[in-house]
Amino acid sequence: MEISGKLIKILQEVRGESQRGPWVRGGFVIETDGEYPRQVAFTTFGEDRLAMVKSLALNSPVVVNFNPESREYEGRWYTDLRCTRIQNYVPGQMPPAATGYAWPTPPAAPVQPAAPVAPAAPAAAPAAAPAPQAAPFASMPNPEEDLPF
Repeated sequence: MEISGKLIKILQEVRGESQRGPWVRGGFVIETDGEYPRQVAFTTFGEDRLAMVKSLALNSPVVVNFNPESREYEGRWYTDLRCTRIQNYVPGQMPPAATGYAWPTPPAAPVQPAAPVAPAAPAAAPAAAPAPQAAPFASMPNPEEDLPF
């Protein structure tokens, strides 16, 4: 997944030792663009990814590639956004994301000129109306309308 925004904070790094050797974890926070900006925190593991974050200036526009990961502990769920790559946003180099989310756009279909339409002959009897079909997910609530605020 990919998201763009402004780097607003670099979090403190944590170092430790495991059976496989030493490790380091860090993090950072970005603020997305758009009408309703959001602050999003990411974690990074390893010296190489921490170096990517430290090489960027605060308040600079960035693009973050990440993998969301959730886990359950004692009946509660926790979600972690693990950064796989962070880089400066350069206009023209990557697609802009006005809302902070970079969704891929489908290729535009070529426009075909309209063919001339011949006048239709009057119908003898009206055709039977097709039977109404239920929407495939009609029973599912719209998450946009179910917000508590």
